[in-house]
Amino acid sequence: MYSLDEVILHFPEIDLSPEVDVLLKNPEMLEALERCVMNWQTQITFVIEEQLNKKPQGPGPMAEIDLWQERSSVFNALSEQLRQPVAEKIFQVLKAANAGCLLNFNVAVAELTKYHIESHDNIRFLRTLERHFMNLAAGANFALILETIPDLMESLQIMWMISLHYNSNDRMVPLMERIAWQLCEQVAQGVVVTSIVKEKREEAKTKVLEAKQVLEQWKSSYFAVRAQIEKINQIPRWEFDRIRLFERSDYMASVCQDLGRVFQVLEEFNNVFGPELKGDRRVHELLKEVDDLVLPFQDITFNPFSISKKANWKAIIQDFETTIQCIDKKVIDFVDMSFNTLHFSAAAFELLQKFQKISTRKAINSHLMRKFDDILSQYCREVDSISEIFEAEKDHPQLTKNEPPVAGAIRWARALARRIKKTILPFLKVPEMLSSEQTAVAKRKYEKMAMELKGYETMKYESWLDETEGKLLSLMKKKLLVAKKTEVVVRDNVKYIVNFTPEIKEIISETNYLVGLGFFVPKLAENVALLESSLIRYVDDLSKLVNRYHSVMDSLSESQVIMLAPQIQEVTKGMQYGCKRLNWNSLGIQDFINEGLLNLSKFESLVKQILNNEKEIESKLHLIMMSNILRFPVPESSSDVPGLKEFCRRIELERVKTLALPVSKYTDIGFLITKTEHLILGTSSGKAKSMANYYTYWERKVIKEFDVALMGRRPLFQIDAMLSAPKIVSQPQSNEIYWVIMQCIRECIDSTKRFPRWMNGTCLECPPQPVHGEEELVTVSFLSDVWLDPSLKETATATSENIKRLLLSMERYLNTWKYYRALWEKNRTIVNETFAAKNPSCAMYDDKLQFLSKIKRKVTQEPRFKAKYSIYLNLEPLVNTMLELAESWITSLSSFLNKPAKEDLFSLVMVNKCIYY
Repeated sequence: MYSLDEVILHFPEIDLSPEVDVLLKNPEMLEALERCVMNWQTQITFVIEEQLNKKPQGPGPMAEIDLWQERSSVFNALSEQLRQPVAEKIFQVLKAANAGCLLNFNVAVAELTKYHIESHDNIRFLRTLERHFMNLAAGANFALILETIPDLMESLQIMWMISLHYNSNDRMVPLMERIAWQLCEQVAQGVVVTSIVKEKREEAKTKVLEAKQVLEQWKSSYFAVRAQIEKINQIPRWEFDRIRLFERSDYMASVCQDLGRVFQVLEEFNNVFGPELKGDRRVHELLKEVDDLVLPFQDITFNPFSISKKANWKAIIQDFETTIQCIDKKVIDFVDMSFNTLHFSAAAFELLQKFQKISTRKAINSHLMRKFDDILSQYCREVDSISEIFEAEKDHPQLTKNEPPVAGAIRWARALARRIKKTILPFLKVPEMLSSEQTAVAKRKYEKMAMELKGYETMKYESWLDETEGKLLSLMKKKLLVAKKTEVVVRDNVKYIVNFTPEIKEIISETNYLVGLGFFVPKLAENVALLESSLIRYVDDLSKLVNRYHSVMDSLSESQVIMLAPQIQEVTKGMQYGCKRLNWNSLGIQDFINEGLLNLSKFESLVKQILNNEKEIESKLHLIMMSNILRFPVPESSSDVPGLKEFCRRIELERVKTLALPVSKYTDIGFLITKTEHLILGTSSGKAKSMANYYTYWERKVIKEFDVALMGRRPLFQIDAMLSAPKIVSQPQSNEIYWVIMQCIRECIDSTKRFPRWMNGTCLECPPQPVHGEEELVTVSFLSDVWLDPSLKETATATSENIKRLLLSMERYLNTWKYYRALWEKNRTIVNETFAAKNPSCAMYDDKLQFLSKIKRKVTQEPRFKAKYSIYLNLEPLVNTMLELAESWITSLSSFLNKPAKEDLFSLVMVNKCIYY
């Protein structure tokens, strides 16, 4: 670097403001000015000599820029000072004084100006190269340097042709030598042999090749520019010292080439030993020897890129080549064993090709040639195997999921053909195999099999083509919907089905697959295939439309169908349009679907509102049904069970209280039905003709079940059981119980007088009407209809039968007491006298008494009360009567036993006395 003292000119401290004429009159001032100019000349001459003697500080091209940048700055600083007003005034005074010092000073200034212009021109051109120099010096990778070299060389060419200074060997060669040095340094730093052999081989190989490309491109770019200069007859030409420019880079490129050869060999060996061989022990040993090839490169103690170490490097490379030859021999020895482990000709051929690449010596080639016939024989067996597969599966080939049958069969046949073709094609590219007789045999087998597969493919395609052309047109002309009659008669008995046959889907699938396989398809099939997404959407939307239609229709009752006939007809009319007018070629399918869904939505909304009204009607009807007008008050305990008449009185009291709520709910039903009429017709008259059936439907929903409580599990009224010889009867008797209960039911039915009928064809209550023979107005109620209702008759009959069964069950139970009929059927006095007249023994009396005691105990164990469904049977009177009869039998028989017992006792006493005396 230069110092400030060297470039700063010293100005005398003299007042130069007076005019030149005035200053010329002062000799001392003139002398001082001459001394100042001479000092400037000396300083300028010194700076110029110093700058011309300076050399770039570094071997790289950036040092060249720094040198000229410094020189330009120094000369520019001096020139700027000489152009200051003070300096110009000094020059005017000395020129006017005709001072001799100016002659030498002007020579120095001329030198300064020349070198200033030169430095400025050079730095201007070098600035255009600065970006390229920076890429060479600090490039992130070799790829960036490769991109930079052509642009750099082009800029050097422009500078050579335009620059007034960098147009000679003296200037250009040193600059290009610096560039070559920078490139070599980058390669040396990026490719360190001892470490790069330890990196991943693919990355290391790439780096070495890129480094080699950098060095080669430097030279090739130079000669390319040189050729361009010669082509345009530019003078001077590029006739530079090539040793200075390319000796080192050429040598380094050769070293990189050697390294690339090392990595290439390693890669080739690893490629040769594929996955099918690497499990073998001998292969493992060979790969270990291959990996050991890099060990000498890891232990290098010299710089391989130094030309002075060229002999050392060549020695290492020679050892490497020798080792490779040894490994090659071992690999060739391994060939025969390797072929025995491969069962497919393609794999064997691929392995053979790989083995061929590792050496080109004639002996090895001769050995490998003998394997070609074995490969061809294996291929013939493979073709025979494919033929067997084809014959076995051609009628039912294996298809992938969702694959159509025709295209799938063609794809299957092509796959078989591809398997044998893919194998034989590489064979036919090898000249050594073409001359073999076995190749001709294999070729004939392949051609025969390929022709069979091609014929099968053609047959399948033409058959599909003939069938599709006639069928698809008729399928597409089918109507969108089909109306199918059902077994239901009362309601709308039509079911709609989306009339989209699966055959269309199959044809579309076949078309798409066949086009993908490269076949021509009919225009109609192609057009239909283009509509696939639209057709799928149409089918889905039509299915939703049909399902919604069926869902809402199935939800309607018969009366609702009759009432909504106009609305149903409107919806059905739209559905019929799809059955009669539209087919799958029509343009208005989506409009039909949209309109159908809109109409159906309106109808569904109407039905939903009607169903909501009906739910409310049902809830009120349910309250009426739950209001049991034949409510049987259930006793809280067995002691509270009433008699039959008291039971009937309680029923009447409950019925009077219960009827109030059902009557009010019944009145509300008419209002709700009128509300439904308003939804459908927009009127609230309650007497719309089209709804007459609907009015009747709700009018006939009345309460008809009365016998639920009768067959309950809790007793409701009490009956006494007693003995009325010769029978056991109830009090009251069964026929009386039956008629009392049936009378209660009749009174319940008569209570329907409280529910007035609606006027005919309306849901309006009928006002009281005059009736012939009656003084008062008569309210037309449900009573007459209830009595005439067959279901009520059935219910009444069922209730009557239930009562009879209940009473019969009670009588059957009472008949079980006939077990004790011996107590009342025979006269105990006559029976006992007859028994006593036979003069029975005491033991016989004892048996008889034991039997009577057993009967008494059994009667005692009998229940005093028995619940038979709703009847509480009081058995206390019957049990007491039975106990009294049993006791009387025992007492009577005992009295007959008493007399003979006393006589026997007296006789015994007398005998004892006689013996004593």
